[in-house]
Amino acid sequence: MTGQRLRPMTPADLTAVLELERELFGEEAWSRAMLRGELAQQPRSRYYLVAEDNEAIVGYAGLLAAGSQGEVLTLAVAGRRWGQGTGSALLEALLAEAARRGCTEVFLEVRVDNDRAQRLYRRRGFAGIGIRRAYYQPSGTDALVMRRIEEPPPDRRKKHLAGRHRGRRVR
Repeated sequence: MTGQRLRPMTPADLTAVLELERELFGEEAWSRAMLRGELAQQPRSRYYLVAEDNEAIVGYAGLLAAGSQGEVLTLAVAGRRWGQGTGSALLEALLAEAARRGCTEVFLEVRVDNDRAQRLYRRRGFAGIGIRRAYYQPSGTDALVMRRIEEPPPDRRKKHLAGRHRGRRVR
């Protein structure tokens, strides 16, 4: 990811993000209102980043975190930047944030015909767990549902296990 940096997405980024969204997803692109609504939920339950190179946005990603579960809501990289580590960097940042927020499972949906993205997710420990039929509209393309399970850090695991034994007498 030479020369690129990740930073939080802001409302000022929406025009550039929407251009990339339309370029990559066509009729299935999110609207300005949808993205604005997502950003309004930062940092409470959402975490959005952009990848920037020479002040141009070349990728973006978003996470929903609720309790012990997270969901990669979106991850997009400009086609001219594929294979240069931008997607990996964005995904790693989302997974780090999910772990920081205590998520032990992270889910996502990916088009069944998007082999490149599926390979990225599998390299990061995601596994397919099901299919959502006709998930992407208006194309009607199916989505592969993927999940990554993360063990809690040792200090949280001890607290979790200790909580299970409360009230029991140990002999």
